[in-house]
Amino acid sequence: MNITPFPILQSSRLVLRPIEPNDAKALFDYFSKDEVTEFYDLPTFTTIGEATALIENWQERYSKGENIRWAITLKDTPGELMGTCGFHNFAKEHRRAEIGYELNPKYWRQGIMFEALTILLAFGFNELDLHRIEAFIDPENIASRYLLEKSGLNSEGVLHGYFYEKGRFVDAEIYALLRYHYEAGKGQ
Repeated sequence: MNITPFPILQSSRLVLRPIEPNDAKALFDYFSKDEVTEFYDLPTFTTIGEATALIENWQERYSKGENIRWAITLKDTPGELMGTCGFHNFAKEHRRAEIGYELNPKYWRQGIMFEALTILLAFGFNELDLHRIEAFIDPENIASRYLLEKSGLNSEGVLHGYFYEKGRFVDAEIYALLRYHYEAGKGQ
């Protein structure tokens, strides 16, 4: 799904902007923490080159219409990357996409990711005309479960041994929100 130009999204305190190569240090700072990668499909980073490669991967996939990933920043400090979020695994024919996200632990439990997902869901349904937005989480990721449920997504069940990550098969719990449930919840 080609989305050009790259949209800049805002809320009362956040700006979601394109991820830039100069975000590599900030990305490395938190991807080098085990608590960030515990439930992520990537190993904990040991070099800044891994952060640079991830940014390049996201940018390349965006240029091919395969994903769109935003840098999460505060309006007051738009150059300071706090985390990322975005859409991937587009199924254009079915008007469906998957969301993904992560945040530097120093910003956890401040409502930042909830605010970012609120912006993301609105963009997905209103601008991308999606019918369904999905997320896959590790069933043990309680924080992500809480975030998705607070954002209006509902668990549809656990897919056992669904992903092979870090040398082992792991379960995935699928969450989803349909357009008409989103619209009903937003009073539209």
